[in-house]
Amino acid sequence: MLRKLILAGFLLALLAVLAGGAGAVYVLHYFGQDLPDHEQLARYEPPTVTRVHAGDGRLLAEFAKETRVFVPIDAMPLRVVKAFLSAEDKNFYQHQGIDLPSVLRAVVTNVRNLGSNRRPVGASTITQQVAKNFLLTNEVSFERKIKEALIALRIEKAFPKDRILELYLNEIYLGFRSYGAAAAALNYFNKSLDELTIGESAYLAALPKGPNNYHPIRKPEAAVARRNWVIGRMLEDGHVTPAEAEAARAEPLSIRDRGETEVVRADFFAEEVRRELIELYGEEVLYGGGLSVRTTLDPAMQVMADKVLRRGLIAYDRRHGWRGALAQVDLSEGDWQLRLAAVERPPGAPAWSLAVVLEVGSKGVAIGLEDGGEGRIPMTELLWARPWLKDQQVGAKPRRPADVLARGDVVLVEPVTETAQGEAYPAGSYGLRQLPDIDGALVAVDPHTGRVLAMSGGFSYERSEFNRATQALRQPGSAFKPFVYLAALETSPLTPASIILDAPFVIDQGAGLGKWKPSNYSDRFYGPTPMRIGIEKSRNLMTVRLAQTIGMEHVIDYARRFDVNDNMPPLLSASLGAVETTLMRLTAAYAMLVNGGKRITPSLIDRIQDREGKAVFRHDERDCAGCRVERWAEGPMPRLPDAREPVADPRHAYQVVSMLQGVVERGTGARVKRVGKPVGGKTGTTNDALDTWFVGFSPDLAVGVFVGFDEPRTLGPKETGSSAASPIFRDFMMEALAEAPATPFRVPPGLSLVRINAETGQPARAGDAKVIWEAFLPGTAPTGEATTIVGGGIGGGGLNGGSFGGGLGAGDNGSGGVPGSLGEGSDLESGLY
Repeated sequence: MLRKLILAGFLLALLAVLAGGAGAVYVLHYFGQDLPDHEQLARYEPPTVTRVHAGDGRLLAEFAKETRVFVPIDAMPLRVVKAFLSAEDKNFYQHQGIDLPSVLRAVVTNVRNLGSNRRPVGASTITQQVAKNFLLTNEVSFERKIKEALIALRIEKAFPKDRILELYLNEIYLGFRSYGAAAAALNYFNKSLDELTIGESAYLAALPKGPNNYHPIRKPEAAVARRNWVIGRMLEDGHVTPAEAEAARAEPLSIRDRGETEVVRADFFAEEVRRELIELYGEEVLYGGGLSVRTTLDPAMQVMADKVLRRGLIAYDRRHGWRGALAQVDLSEGDWQLRLAAVERPPGAPAWSLAVVLEVGSKGVAIGLEDGGEGRIPMTELLWARPWLKDQQVGAKPRRPADVLARGDVVLVEPVTETAQGEAYPAGSYGLRQLPDIDGALVAVDPHTGRVLAMSGGFSYERSEFNRATQALRQPGSAFKPFVYLAALETSPLTPASIILDAPFVIDQGAGLGKWKPSNYSDRFYGPTPMRIGIEKSRNLMTVRLAQTIGMEHVIDYARRFDVNDNMPPLLSASLGAVETTLMRLTAAYAMLVNGGKRITPSLIDRIQDREGKAVFRHDERDCAGCRVERWAEGPMPRLPDAREPVADPRHAYQVVSMLQGVVERGTGARVKRVGKPVGGKTGTTNDALDTWFVGFSPDLAVGVFVGFDEPRTLGPKETGSSAASPIFRDFMMEALAEAPATPFRVPPGLSLVRINAETGQPARAGDAKVIWEAFLPGTAPTGEATTIVGGGIGGGGLNGGSFGGGLGAGDNGSGGVPGSLGEGSDLESGLY
């Protein structure tokens, strides 16, 4: 009987084992037939953040859908690795994907907790978490847990432990928009992984179970408790000593934002870099490829650019009047602070405060501030606020505060300490402020390389993301003239001392189009005038006559060579800048003038590296074998080849540079003379003052400034590039060159410097008042025996025995006839090109 019972028990046990085995086989077959392919993990590259740095290495921008910084496992600090292993899977290096003892403990714990409303305890290994995070969903179900376990077993067979751990530590979500331990270290503590303390490492290791449950700000007690639990596990596992554990538990859990000194603010520049990266690599690589981008940005210059552009736009805006309060609130029911708080702050306002006018007196107004404090705007700070009128004109000067403000007006104010004359204000004094409705841009470029050192695309990126440096197509006006003069110097025997007629100019544009009659800004005519003065004083008639004489085909050619405009029409009006370009293109064109006529391409990016550190892009592709040495021995410095394409004769380019220096010293750019160092440049103003410019350079820095309304309208009476744009250029150059030596413009070989009379273009004589050094190619210096007139001749001599480009009648010298009347042979009758 006993034998039968034993046999029956054995058969039952055998059947149970067979049934269990069959069940296991069935489960493996059922759930394993459509599992995701774990082999894709071998090819997996987690999407990581693309980081953009300024030229000095500071962070400029980050682009990512998931904030992640990939760190190889062999670069992970051991302290961080041990913290995660203690918290999540202390037997990671012993099990084969499933930790059976932990599973049994979890089963027992969950059975005990039945009916207690407690969340079931899990026993997932790090390998299982990798399987879930990479290949499965977060669905809570028995089926998903079985698949997770099966995939974990397969992963363990296919990959080494370190690779599995590397995937986990770079993929796990840890809150604060952080994917992976490295990103979390930056976002929580503003540290790299190797800078973390034991307590900080333990806190990060505490987060995988639920970052929101241990939020350091919203739930600090739970966060510290969970961190200390991890420290205890590290102590049990022998990863820290008791003394280290005690010290780590005593650490405060302090969250640190990214240091301001480590982050550069240049929104327009960063957005332009983003667009360029998308064009190069596409959005997927930009937001997940982990690129490291080193840009050309000079942070110090960028601060200068933003500051002087804002200051210049505000100065223009104040000249053109007060447009009124931001809002009006009812103060009859009291509680002005609550009503002020309901007023939306205008986007793009600098560090100004919102204020409400509480009382209007005879010598000032009392105001209430956002923080509940009170202050006063004295009458002297209201004198600028003439009422704005149509076409940027202004009304009468205010005589009392009530002419400007009324009780309940909401305005912007800024603390002031003294008057314009230096007299001290009482404490609590404020100045009335107004956001300008005009806008502009500033660009600074290294003329030798094309590296964009600073770019401010508008008053405020918050107010408008439109980049007026690169996206705004506007007419440059007279700022284009230097390229007409360069074309003339290169394609004709003319020199900066050649005489050009400044006289009335009329062209019949064809049937039904009427006559084109350009004029000078002053509406005056100045007669025969040296070429140099034509550009220094920005004479339109001289420029048009010069363009007609050499032919518009040459002007168009130089516009293309210098990348000002690709499709310039063959119209004489185009020689006066009646074509569209961008500030960036025009500034780069000026850079090519001052660098000796060598082509440069504006670049915002120096170098791009992929996630593995391999350089995939370099702006400067020149090879320097002598630069790649471990140590420097005494000897000559290695020389880089100059691969820049010539676009103009450096001698003619210098002649134009010299004339543009004269614009600053004697011409329309006289405001810029305060820089006190060699600089040159040109103003630009279009018809009705719709666009104003100043573009110029020092020997090693090219800078362009544009000022205008986004929807073109006049800047107002008497506003020009000289008044609106050149002060911004001047202020930028004064700061940018403050520590630089006064470097003269470099004179290329093949030129002779001759003293001439600036007013006549002839060799200087004793007693001449206005004498300058002029640059001439060999054999072209004036001798005093002949005068060249472009557009007309003046009696014997001239160029090659006659005038260049036709002649005037006998009256052109004042000896009969009408000055400036057309005579036989004049090329002015040939019509509009």
